[in-house]
Amino acid sequence: MAKIDEKLLEVLVCPVSKKSLVLNEETNELICDESGLAYPIRDGIPVMLPEEARKI
Repeated sequence: MAKIDEKLLEVLVCPVSKKSLVLNEETNELICDESGLAYPIRDGIPVMLPEEARKI
């Protein structure tokens, strides 16, 4: 599992809600509580496409 850059995590927001994201290291996803979506991180790169996100 590749580590995501902390500076990148600080500036990323959910493309749907425009709210901040929380890293879930267990599932390797970026979570947005506001939109209820979990964005996958593949090879250390967040996939910030709503159609790729998992509903939570």
